[in-house]
Amino acid sequence: DLVLGPFTDQVGPTLTDAELDDFEALLAQDDDHELYAWIIESRPTPEAYDTPLMGKIRAFMRAHVAAAVAEGAG
Repeated sequence: DLVLGPFTDQVGPTLTDAELDDFEALLAQDDDHELYAWIIESRPTPEAYDTPLMGKIRAFMRAHVAAAVAEGAG
């Protein structure tokens, strides 16, 4: 996954136990397209998944995309 793979590599080691539980719950939901829509906020995030971790993922995604664009990937 273009967002969650790098997020896991770079931020994963700093996550709390509660955040890891939230992350596992996100990964357990079976619709990657829906998950991506929640991350980019093109669809409302269900309350169960709208956690501080989701905020971290969104911030990481914005920074990751900005870095990719700066390197000419966008």
